[in-house]
Amino acid sequence: MKTEDFAYVVETDKCFDDAVVSVLKAVEQKGWALFQVYDVKERLAAKGFSQKPLKIIEICSGKYANQFLGKNRLISLCMPCKINVLEENGKVKIAGMKPTIISQFFPEVDKKEAEQVEKDLREMIDNAK
Repeated sequence: MKTEDFAYVVETDKCFDDAVVSVLKAVEQKGWALFQVYDVKERLAAKGFSQKPLKIIEICSGKYANQFLGKNRLISLCMPCKINVLEENGKVKIAGMKPTIISQFFPEVDKKEAEQVEKDLREMIDNAK
């Protein structure tokens, strides 16, 4: 499996902090809920480890969450959706897991259902770019 099979990744010309703010705005504009933002670099630094900037932004659509949980509550293992902002090789990237991969693990989820969630996620990432 290749990265592009399960992740949607774009580069941005924005600095790291501006990219994070852009993602937060895109999530709000799409009407999704923001759950939590994890600053991985900061948390690992507190443990004595050095990492490049990485923030994990947890988001959720109540509509889609309810729809998928109604099919199989173990889908909660793949929730909430995440959009990551990371710095890699001097470039800032915005990435999200493709929700269509869920249908490979949970056959009761029709790929077309997951495609709508993926469409929303891609729009948020593209709008943040």
